[in-house]
Amino acid sequence: MELHERIPNNVNLSGDKRLQRALEKWLPNYLDWWREMGPEGFQEKDVWLRTAVSVEADGWAHFDYVKMPDYRWGIFLKPAEADARVGFGDHMGQPAYQEVPGEFRNALRRIVVTQADTEPASVEQQRRLGSTCPSLYDLRNLFQVNVEEGRHLWAMVYLLHGYFGRDGRDEADALLERRSGNPDKPRILEAFNQPCDDWLNFFCFTMFTDRDGKYQLSALAESGFEPLARTCQFMLTEEAHHLFVGETGVGRVVRRTAQLMKQSPEEDVRHLGGIPFDVIQRYINYWFSYSLDLFGGEISSNAADFFAAGLKGRYQEQKKYAEHVLRDDTFTLTVVDGGRLAEREVPMRNALNEVLRGEYVRDCERALERWNKYIADEGVEHTLRLPSTRFHRHVGEFAGHHFDVDGRMISAEEFETRKDEWLPTLADREYVQSLMRPVTEPGKIANWIAPPATGIKGKPFEFEYVRL
Repeated sequence: MELHERIPNNVNLSGDKRLQRALEKWLPNYLDWWREMGPEGFQEKDVWLRTAVSVEADGWAHFDYVKMPDYRWGIFLKPAEADARVGFGDHMGQPAYQEVPGEFRNALRRIVVTQADTEPASVEQQRRLGSTCPSLYDLRNLFQVNVEEGRHLWAMVYLLHGYFGRDGRDEADALLERRSGNPDKPRILEAFNQPCDDWLNFFCFTMFTDRDGKYQLSALAESGFEPLARTCQFMLTEEAHHLFVGETGVGRVVRRTAQLMKQSPEEDVRHLGGIPFDVIQRYINYWFSYSLDLFGGEISSNAADFFAAGLKGRYQEQKKYAEHVLRDDTFTLTVVDGGRLAEREVPMRNALNEVLRGEYVRDCERALERWNKYIADEGVEHTLRLPSTRFHRHVGEFAGHHFDVDGRMISAEEFETRKDEWLPTLADREYVQSLMRPVTEPGKIANWIAPPATGIKGKPFEFEYVRL
């Protein structure tokens, strides 16, 4: 096969026969996985998608109609910098790693595999959403997110095949064998085993869970292992669209709910076919709390080891910080001690998961401010909020304990009694599911969501984004 035509790349695949043979073997298995677990019912439809064909500004986002199994999943790394150096940790200033350092091999493979596993997982979680799309614009955005998650899988599989030998090839095969939510072979991280079976779930997932991806990729983009850093730097270019889909998607739901409340101020918007704010709030609580777990424990020896080795930095390590070694720095954390909340001072390196989580929370708070402005602009009094970072946690210092949305420690009995105030109920999910009726006429949109402010790449909202 013409490898560059099927797998556009800037890593000279055609010049590496061993890697070429490995990827030629992996490609049909990937396509089998895509047809089985990719978007259900739309594999042969023409979708107006962007495809990366180079890393140049005019090449990475080429727009055209394409059938998704024919999408060109490429492998692109940001161009290398001359004389690249490890930018942090115990090896700061040394030449950047061009091959996997033997002493860090297991740690680096774990980083790559964990990131890689999230990519096909989200495609699997969202595979049936196409049948209930609120508009062709949204249907196209769903598919754009899906194919780019597939490309991000390719980016990580390239690293596994290219730098980890037989172990890497075995890990790449295993990525196509696990399944989101499968009791026997689940995905590695719990957020990627949660159901994402309606469009409010999808928008919250791309808002909160994909935003975790932004911060994880940003930390890895600082890596002293240069192939990983350059891979993640390009992935971030595409990840921005996923965050846009989530933040504007939830924002459009919020705006429409406010509009419906104005029409009938004394009534529940359910009778007008809208999604009440209390339901939206519970979905926010659910996905925000699960996404917080993705950063790992507040006190982490792995985070310290990754930083010391120069493998994973902080968010915008070189841009935001002047000190990059952190041998003597400390960080004060809130922990549970003897059944009570207490402050604990820990080495900064051990607290880097929490530092990254803090950056994420501030970014989410900015989005909440925007959504609340939409509500205020419609003349409605209501405020959406983020729950405490201690609420509904399953990983880290607060796992195994119970907190309300304000972060107050409560008993397991009180949490059980009040959880329906804070997390989506079966009735919530059934009601939202009842609204999920497809709208596929160009220029039309479901009643529970507002139209976007603009279309895609200069096209109007009425454009036929998917040819059905």
